[in-house]
Amino acid sequence: MAKAKLESHHIEREWCKGCGICVAFCPKQVLELDRHEKAVAKRLDDCICCKLCEMRCPDLAIQVTCRKGSE
Repeated sequence: MAKAKLESHHIEREWCKGCGICVAFCPKQVLELDRHEKAVAKRLDDCICCKLCEMRCPDLAIQVTCRKGSE
């Protein structure tokens, strides 16, 4: 079965209000809040392309793009 591979993970920092919902829903702890209370993707290699952060962001500040991989 093909696994999705991360192509890009974009956070529109001006839109992010730092609620932490994306951080809480990420099953692989890819995201965290920085010292400005804005979401940042710290561990992109761990991203499994579930897109929970994108779906749960109330500010629509996250866009995750994935491509089908092989494995």
